[in-house]
Amino acid sequence: MQPSMFNVRVPLSRGEGGAGSGDLFLLNTLTDAQVVVSRDVAELLDRTPMTDGPEELDDEGRAAFDLLAEHGFLVTNRAEDRAALDRFFARTTEDRSELHITVLTTLQCNFACDYCFQGDHGDYNKFADKMSLDTAIRISAWIERELDRVRPERLVVMFFGGEPLLNLPVMYEIAERAWRATQARGVWMGTSIITNGLLLTTEVVDRMLQYGLKGVKITLDGDRDTHNRMRPLRGGQGTFDRIIENIRQVADRVPISIGGNFDETSVDSYPALLDFLSEQPFADKLAKVNFKPVIRNGPAAPKGMLPLIPVGRDNKPLAGTCMTSAGKGGGALAGCVSCSTLDDKIGFLRDETRRRGLPAPTGVPNGPCHVHMKHAHTIGPDGSLYACPGFTGDKTLSTGHIDDRREAWRESARERFERLHPWDECGDCAFIPVCAGGCLVASHNELGDMNLPTCHKRSFESAVIALAHQVASAA
Repeated sequence: MQPSMFNVRVPLSRGEGGAGSGDLFLLNTLTDAQVVVSRDVAELLDRTPMTDGPEELDDEGRAAFDLLAEHGFLVTNRAEDRAALDRFFARTTEDRSELHITVLTTLQCNFACDYCFQGDHGDYNKFADKMSLDTAIRISAWIERELDRVRPERLVVMFFGGEPLLNLPVMYEIAERAWRATQARGVWMGTSIITNGLLLTTEVVDRMLQYGLKGVKITLDGDRDTHNRMRPLRGGQGTFDRIIENIRQVADRVPISIGGNFDETSVDSYPALLDFLSEQPFADKLAKVNFKPVIRNGPAAPKGMLPLIPVGRDNKPLAGTCMTSAGKGGGALAGCVSCSTLDDKIGFLRDETRRRGLPAPTGVPNGPCHVHMKHAHTIGPDGSLYACPGFTGDKTLSTGHIDDRREAWRESARERFERLHPWDECGDCAFIPVCAGGCLVASHNELGDMNLPTCHKRSFESAVIALAHQVASAA
């Protein structure tokens, strides 16, 4: 027997949560098992390979051995670990328990954020795609066909954009038709909205609650002054106060998550935002507070394609992930100091969020993203299907269409996504099961190859350390 390659260890301080000298927090990223073990048990893992079987141990040692093996911390050999990983990805890819649909109702936006090529700049909104009611009806029919084909336990529909609330009739049409379809089939349904919050009202929330609304995510880019600089209207008017008032109005009705996009000029304003949020009457209603580096479009991005490349103040790209966090490039590429700095800032803001009693994510990914799942789809305003919102608008990467038309170039794109295994370049990294090689959008746009990983190991390790101390303290 030998330790699993997916084990992550964190030494605990003596006395921390009752920890003794040499105690360890162990996490196995493949089985998601977490345990605090003594130095004696840790020594079992250090016998690599273990030549002594359970019969050579006393009763206490044998019990510890069995526990470690049961939860995946000990495996027969590396080949067993690799086989378990392959089975895990196969289950993830083929999983039919959930049909997940992201609908971009429009690529138009009412904000004029200087870090985003979408929005109210020049004539962008005049030409940006906006879904028609007829397309919404055809999308609803496609969802019904998928419900009958996949037969999932759950349907999750996320409305995104652009700014999805600029096209309310389409959002209502799809949500209502999907709700009726799931109720007729006995399938659980949940919806969510990602919005800038300016047009969010109690009327919108109450209407969507009828169709399974489970959460709304709103973006705040720093404290009041910083947000108003980063996310103004076209005329330069600030948006912070109106968004906060909208949150106050709906927080009792639906869980609210707060996101934010920071760069080097704005990151220092986030502690003040966290102070402000923690003092609001809706603070205890917040479901999650999470911030990420600014995402911008690269110079070659075609008009109508979502901008998902992190950059620094000099507008040079920083290798990273879409809609999550930026980090240094993976594979054979050299590390990027600026990207590592952003990873540090992500961890800093996560700790500051938690310190104020606000709900923060652990920082450890929950597993492969939807791009690796056959029954997760993004639908663009024209009905084109994509593997991820980050590819929406780039028709060469469309994987299908709601009309079920079979076109060779879409079939080729779909097969290309199905063959992707960027984690094959990650060696023996313990985070492969939860990261899967990082963001494919970042790999495509920044590295030119979706099979090259984008790495955030430094950020993940920091998150596991924080998780370990939380677990120990709770104990």
